[in-house]
Amino acid sequence: MLDALQKTLLVGVGGFLGANARYWLGLWMISRYGTSFPWATFVINVSGAFVLGFFLTVGIERFFPSSATALTLIFAVGFLGAYTTFSTFEYETLHLIRTGALLPAFGNALGSLIAGFAAVWLGEVVARSV
Repeated sequence: MLDALQKTLLVGVGGFLGANARYWLGLWMISRYGTSFPWATFVINVSGAFVLGFFLTVGIERFFPSSATALTLIFAVGFLGAYTTFSTFEYETLHLIRTGALLPAFGNALGSLIAGFAAVWLGEVVARSV
């Protein structure tokens, strides 16, 4: 059984890895697609939704019963918690609105909602086929 400090450290390790994955993927997306639309945040949020849907549906305890709690803390709570970017999404959408880019703002908000929902659903579907 993990104590509170061990759990905190596991979440921290996952968070460190997730934050860095977000940072590097974001840099790559911006270098490739620019900043006229927040593609980096969009892709990070949708991919995070897919992976979380997959991970939680697979039920990690099925494959790793003795370390399911640790893996869930590292990956679902720590890594994906730091990797996804809801607050950035909200800020970027507000920025688009303030600069008069209403259609891209609407596209970002609605697209993120629909694609994120579809991604978490698809993650579940794929996990159930495993």
